Amino acid sequence: MADVSYKDLSLNGLWKNNPAIVQLLGLCPLLAVTGSVVNALGLGLATMMVLIISNTSVSLIRNLVSDAVRLPTFVMIIAAAVTCIELLMQAFTYELFQILGIFLPLITTNCVILGRADGFAARNSIGPSFYDGLIMGLGFACVLAVLGALRELSGTGALFANMDLLFGPGAANWKIVMYPDYQPFLLAILPPGAFIFTGLIIAVKNLIDDRIKKRQNAVKARPIKGAKRVRVTGAVS
Repeated sequence: MADVSYKDLSLNGLWKNNPAIVQLLGLCPLLAVTGSVVNALGLGLATMMVLIISNTSVSLIRNLVSDAVRLPTFVMIIAAAVTCIELLMQAFTYELFQILGIFLPLITTNCVILGRADGFAARNSIGPSFYDGLIMGLGFACVLAVLGALRELSGTGALFANMDLLFGPGAANWKIVMYPDYQPFLLAILPPGAFIFTGLIIAVKNLIDDRIKKRQNAVKARPIKGAKRVRVTGAVS
């Protein structure tokens, strides 16, 4: 393939083609486990690691696997990566592993991962494939973290509760109480709140994109200083 632009990969993964709020892939875990920042970060980091491992592995074997077994092979690679991440979380973050529950093994069926493996890693070398997995995973994790922060703040009036589940005992005091006398808003923590806040995030992104597009069009339409229109009549030899 043609040379890959790492700048374009970054813009696509983080903004223009973000898997969560543009492609709308992986919505099941996005809506289910983002009731708090720690849950969102745990699943987001796990998904990012699986993306990196699967993209790199698929790129390594892309010329060795025939089309007949390509997709089953990719699924096996993704499943193996998910199993490794599950074992690591059982060993080091067991309580968070229990909280995330079924949504960790369901990473195997996440359309983001299989889509990047088949659509990008299978056609590019190791370096771009690794970076694509990293940046797509980072974009997905960032949306999860923002959504988790909005839901946790709206639902409990606090941020970063139970961060020790992911980062160890040293993070036990990371909790920030924004509103001491806040009355819990249950809707924000429940799945309907996830739909509402996801829609708001998508709306804000579309608004920003629209303003950027209008500004670019205004710059293109602006006349160049010193330029003059010259009318030419007659034949030009």
